[in-house]
Amino acid sequence: MANTKSITDKLERKKVKRASRKKATPKAPRTYARGSQKRKVKKMARGTSKR
Repeated sequence: MANTKSITDKLERKKVKRASRKKATPKAPRTYARGSQKRKVKKMARGTSKR
């Protein structure tokens, strides 16, 4: 993504970001299911905080 910190005009910054997003190479498809690498939370007794 292009560095847009120096651009103060919101619309101009949006244009630059969109252009750089179009130019960027597409991401490769995932090799694993979404959320499969998230930390799993074990079920606890009622009334206790999970995390």
